[in-house]
Amino acid sequence: MSTAAFHPAVAHWFDAAFPGPTEAQAAAWPAIMAGRSTLVAAPTGSGKTLTAFLAAIDALVREALEQGGLADETRVVYVSPLKALSNDIALNLEAPLAGIGVALRELGLPEVGIRTAVRTGDTPQSERARLRRRPPHILVTTPESLYVLLGSESGRAMLRTVRSVIVDEIHALAGNKRGSHLALSLERLEALCARPLVRIGLSATQKPVEEVARFLVGAGNVHPGRD
Repeated sequence: MSTAAFHPAVAHWFDAAFPGPTEAQAAAWPAIMAGRSTLVAAPTGSGKTLTAFLAAIDALVREALEQGGLADETRVVYVSPLKALSNDIALNLEAPLAGIGVALRELGLPEVGIRTAVRTGDTPQSERARLRRRPPHILVTTPESLYVLLGSESGRAMLRTVRSVIVDEIHALAGNKRGSHLALSLERLEALCARPLVRIGLSATQKPVEEVARFLVGAGNVHPGRD
């Protein structure tokens, strides 16, 4: 897949920043943009995190332009087992948003105002209160903080509008207690939202990759005899 399927502003930023999509990106984007849960299994350096974020950003850009803005609702949850998220988020989320904002202005289109926020155990109370007042469109968090949010009234109010969830480093979670805990949180999140969530898993190459995919989508969504 080329970037032609993206909104022109999104495609313009990507084409200016990179020589072209990686193999993982070209294979994953059609499935994600079609609303299918997708496991992106590829080596380090193949652009997996940007694969997921750019598809999410594209959907938000289109929604904002079609509806004249975005509601104050969280649409995307990105879950990473790593607390050291700053560099990864700056590279794969903040930089694309800034570049796409420039591209929108160059096309004579309005700003879309996509808000992001990081919520971990280290997030100050003042920042947590701000998130409750005005939820981010893209929430970056850890498995443990997602569990805490699902257990609070304000957290559930913020999360019930989620449409897609991105699980990074999923291979590091699938075979341990932390992963079991996250699997339960994902089921609780989907029940809260009362709709099937698009689940995007980002994984280093693993064997058997089918087991990681089953962990991503949940046992209730695994159908014998179907891919």
